[in-house]
Amino acid sequence: MKTAIVTGASSGIGEAAARRLGGDGWRLLLVARREDRLKALADSLPDASYLALDVTEADAPQKVRAAVEERFGGQLDLLVNNAGGSWRAPFAEGGYENVHKTMELNFDSPVRLTEALLPLLRASAPSSIVNVASIAGRVARSTAGSYGASKAALIGWTDSLHLEERSGGVHVGLVLPGFVSTEGFPQESLKRNPATRWIVGKPEQVADAIVAAGPGGRAERIVPRGYAAFPFLRIVAPWLVRRLSG
Repeated sequence: MKTAIVTGASSGIGEAAARRLGGDGWRLLLVARREDRLKALADSLPDASYLALDVTEADAPQKVRAAVEERFGGQLDLLVNNAGGSWRAPFAEGGYENVHKTMELNFDSPVRLTEALLPLLRASAPSSIVNVASIAGRVARSTAGSYGASKAALIGWTDSLHLEERSGGVHVGLVLPGFVSTEGFPQESLKRNPATRWIVGKPEQVADAIVAAGPGGRAERIVPRGYAAFPFLRIVAPWLVRRLSG
């Protein structure tokens, strides 16, 4: 039976990914901070256990690896680096501290966790890693510079890691959500407006993209797919994107 880790699994995209993978017959290790939410989710799935921790803690990668070795016998077929967050503020107000804490969660943590688990993924090959970034890593938004920078770093690192690991059978895929309605990002203003309601995606769509970019072997998935126009415009007409974003 295939085994997978999903971080940020207590709600939103992580929960949807866990339900999708669990429904497909995967054995799961769910990772997030909220133990009550993790336990409820694990109990609702066919074969899932959980580990409640903060992925930014210094010993978090070692704890996750120990759990994989104990519960899966060291087999790991899929790592979904989904945990993340955002603290919106103009740089003049949030400063370096906001950049630092956002990078620590959205970039440093998946890098550190991947480093700890890569030997297990290599030993279990063919296997896969999916990093959940964001369209914000390709197209900037005001007051979200810290978030966009963290996701841009994740995108660049993902592309490089794919090139390094593909010969050994570890596929590294990337998922770029746009506006997706979750507990942390409810998108209420967009959903209330008939003119913008259509651009808001669902966590289940991202879960499908995670499967496609992981075991499905695809390089990259954008959700909703219409958002692919924005990175394209950023390349061919950056002045227009800046004007529209402003």
